[in-house]
Amino acid sequence: MLINKQAEELNSIIIKSNPAVFQMLSEKGKSIYFPKEGIIAQSAQAKGKKFNATIGIAVEDDASPMRLNSISSKVLLDPKEVFVYAPSQGKPELREEWKKQILGKNASLKNQISLPLVTNALTHGLSIVGYMFANEGDKIILSDLFWGNYKLIFSNAYGAELETFNTFKEGLFDVESMKQKLSGGGKKILLLNFPNNPCGYTPTKKEAQQIINAIRECSESGNKIVVILDDAYFGLFFEEETQKESLFAALSLIHENVLAIKIDGATKEDYVWGLRVGFITYGFKGATPEAYKALEDKTAGAIRGSISNVPNISQSLVLNAFKASDYKKEKQEKFEILKQRYLEVKRVINNEKYKTVFEPLPFNSGYFMCVKPKKTVAEKVRLKLLEKYDTGVISIGNLLRVSFSSLPAKNIEQVFENIYLACKECEVND
Repeated sequence: MLINKQAEELNSIIIKSNPAVFQMLSEKGKSIYFPKEGIIAQSAQAKGKKFNATIGIAVEDDASPMRLNSISSKVLLDPKEVFVYAPSQGKPELREEWKKQILGKNASLKNQISLPLVTNALTHGLSIVGYMFANEGDKIILSDLFWGNYKLIFSNAYGAELETFNTFKEGLFDVESMKQKLSGGGKKILLLNFPNNPCGYTPTKKEAQQIINAIRECSESGNKIVVILDDAYFGLFFEEETQKESLFAALSLIHENVLAIKIDGATKEDYVWGLRVGFITYGFKGATPEAYKALEDKTAGAIRGSISNVPNISQSLVLNAFKASDYKKEKQEKFEILKQRYLEVKRVINNEKYKTVFEPLPFNSGYFMCVKPKKTVAEKVRLKLLEKYDTGVISIGNLLRVSFSSLPAKNIEQVFENIYLACKECEVND
């Protein structure tokens, strides 16, 4: 693949800081760059000039963005925060604020991470990381309980293969199974998703340290490991012993052969699913500010070449929320609602009669939990729940995923009773 001169300059900066990180880049990642010339650069040079005919938007005679009243009348924000393009990297103030939040939520993390780039939420963030680091045929190592969309993101789009390890062993996260997949030489891409979708599990503090130790050991043996942290549900931790910091904090400085990439966003953390605001943040040992900037520029190039930029209105709404005086209080109130639903699930599934019919998988966080029917097939139970019990759940393999985040606490007991009755009926008919 022919590499542009600007890409070569960025590559040189990364190599100087940490050659291993450069080797982790995909062929696309090595060749991508954010253009310093052309329309964007020329528009930037003309910013503030009396007569500016560079940027491709229309303006009113008063120089404000041209807009339709039928749209603008529904929005209270300043038109400049809504109708003009945002930078491909994201709004600078929002990027700075999210970095501040990452540092605040992860007390052990020092200020040695990149400036987050804004993505069109988590799916887009993961896709951009696939573009940057996954070549065709590369293996993405992940637990065997995983979000189905990873197949489209990594396999269909980039030709990478999903290679799974066992999620649980005797009710605990199977660190040894993960470690086995990381063994052997070469580049490894590890995808960790906590709280996990579908099973709603986050490692305990002890398990988290075991995961970190395993990754360190594999990196010390010469493996170059890209660790993607899908932190979509970060912060929704309901038990004291659960690891409260993202593994990104420890992995950012663990070894020169480890590149940690945090994919997160306001989507679930701030209950704005439809606004589509996510972030990509990098951390690696030996990083210089110049190296982080080079990675950011490459990532911005991939964003520029796919969606151009994330909607300005979405970024502005999220940023305004962060500045609101009641923001933290409101967020805590929503957390407490979800925690109460979680606790209700825990109470309900302790019913003795359920234990002969289905088994709950470990769960302690996030939006979901899973049960495994013991004597019948999950898909049959799902269909029976729809047909007879006016109840919808998701079947994944031979598991039923229950989204307690979308159930008022008063309805949770009835939902599990329905699952029990549907399982019993299916057992009789099998």
